[in-house]
Amino acid sequence: MSSAPDQVVELESTITCPICGHEETETMLTNACQFYYQCEGCSELLRPLPGDCCVFCSYGSVVCPPIQLGDGCC
Repeated sequence: MSSAPDQVVELESTITCPICGHEETETMLTNACQFYYQCEGCSELLRPLPGDCCVFCSYGSVVCPPIQLGDGCC
C-alpha cells in the first residue's frame, strides 16, 4: 500500500553499533538501500539482520524511507 503524497519522511537516523555501542546520525538515501555501514567507533562492517532490507532497518533509530512510506523494501 502506498502512502499519501503529503506524508512526511524522516531522513535522519541514528545508527547504533551492536558491537561497541557507538552512535552516529546519518542521512538516509531516498532512492536506494544501504546494505553496509562501517562503524566509526570500532570499524565493524555492519550488514542488515535477516529479514531487514538495510542497516537503518536493523540498527537505526528510524527505518528507511521506503519502509516509512509503506512501500516495502528497496
